[in-house]
Amino acid sequence: MAHKKAQWTTNNGRDSQSQRLWVKVFGWQPVKAGGIIIRQKWNKYWAWENTQTGKDFTIFSTIEGKVSFEQKRRVRFDGSVYKDIYVNVK
Repeated sequence: MAHKKAQWTTNNGRDSQSQRLWVKVFGWQPVKAGGIIIRQKWNKYWAWENTQTGKDFTIFSTIEGKVSFEQKRRVRFDGSVYKDIYVNVK
């Protein structure tokens, strides 16, 4: 039995951290200014009212309030942050 490890084994056993993407704050939950709402790859969700998109496509809040997800365009879903809760009357 060998007393030393094979040369290739010292390079194995490491892996990168997972990115932990997706929604961090769901509908009507409170969020602080600068709080991350969605971590995403590319533009699946677009920033709307009182939100901005970071350079890595992270959507974050610009004001303190409650999060609302709305369908504004044909396929895309948009997120908004409101100071007060409102009720849609249909």
